[in-house]
Amino acid sequence: MRISVYLISFLLLGWACSPKSIIVKEVKKAELDLKEHAGFALYDLAAKKYLIEYKSDKYFTPASNTKIFTFYSSLQMLGDSATSLKYTQRGDSLIFWGMGDASFLYENTFDNGRTLNFLQQAPGRLFFSANNFQTESLGPGWAWDDYPYSYSAERSSFPLFGNLVSIEKDSSYFAVMPRYFMEHFTIATEPHKYEEIIRELDDNQLTYFPGKSSGTRWQVPYHYSSDLVVDLLSDTLKRVVEEINLALPAEAISLKSVPLDSLYRVMMQDSDNFIAEQLLLQCAAVVSDTLKPEIAIKYAKKNFLADLPDEPNWVDGSGLSRYNLFTPRSIVKLWEKIYVQVPQNRLFSLLAVGGRNGTIKNWYKKETPFIYGKTGTLSNNHSLSGYLITRKGKIFIFSMMNNNYLASTSEVRKRMEKILFTIHEKY
Repeated sequence: MRISVYLISFLLLGWACSPKSIIVKEVKKAELDLKEHAGFALYDLAAKKYLIEYKSDKYFTPASNTKIFTFYSSLQMLGDSATSLKYTQRGDSLIFWGMGDASFLYENTFDNGRTLNFLQQAPGRLFFSANNFQTESLGPGWAWDDYPYSYSAERSSFPLFGNLVSIEKDSSYFAVMPRYFMEHFTIATEPHKYEEIIRELDDNQLTYFPGKSSGTRWQVPYHYSSDLVVDLLSDTLKRVVEEINLALPAEAISLKSVPLDSLYRVMMQDSDNFIAEQLLLQCAAVVSDTLKPEIAIKYAKKNFLADLPDEPNWVDGSGLSRYNLFTPRSIVKLWEKIYVQVPQNRLFSLLAVGGRNGTIKNWYKKETPFIYGKTGTLSNNHSLSGYLITRKGKIFIFSMMNNNYLASTSEVRKRMEKILFTIHEKY
């Protein structure tokens, strides 16, 4: 009888200290301590089974985990290169339509110069049509007062310079790029608490206000209009570009630009919102003659995402919108679909790597990286999902979503880091 009691006690102790119980306890403790809503899913890729699920069927605000959906849809729809523009020749005139290519003269990405050379060297007159751009420049559910910040660049059919104006200060001298915006730049005499550059919501007037130093470089989104695109292109190409309102013909010829991996890498590692939004416009252009994100989302949900455990409430490409809602187990399933399609070496090279690069460069550090994934952060919300390699070499997929906390995001990350280190060591 005594042996049986000892055996039962041993088994109960072993169960209580199992990796699963330890991890679930930590997730619940973080949820309680931080007064947040938390969801977690851990999936064994080889065994094809969930090891842990905690509120994995509940919907959370994903923030930039939305980019995983944009990434997967782009993999399905866009081939290996971005489409820069479509054009047709009519007499001595070249008429072209932008296809939403984010790479054109954007300093954060590779640009092979094909589009610039094509437009500079095209014979005859140049006409630009924005007729195929049928969406708002700012997305649904975006915070309207984010408009002057670089992470909230406007969407457009023909982006230039990442749809940003860069201003650098050297003593009392200011360099404005593109130089077209120099005529829109003024220096105010009245100081602010901190020096800043302000642009009004509906125009491109840029005003520098002196104050306590806040840096030497600013990037401000410019306000999109088709007139501005024509002016910017004319100034950049050093030749006249005229505007025309003409529907995109079915026989228009496509001009390809950069390898898409060069865009995916910046989107997934650095969480570039602008690239994500423009990629979704590119997806829409594949299945219609209109650059409208809703078209791409509807098509992707029907044709590529119908097998997710829970239907995603997906509204934009970047995750800036508060309307996006996904479940942890749907995100895990999506990562599994991506892993099946993309060779591991290529896939892991496109993702943020713990302790090495991207948005988790300063977190999840080990001599041999063990986290490859995508973060998502909005005020009071932080998520991380992707692939976790255990000490024994197993590959797991995980999704950890934290919503509505009032603690610092740094504190949330510390709790997540502890949990993911435990998984790495215990499995």
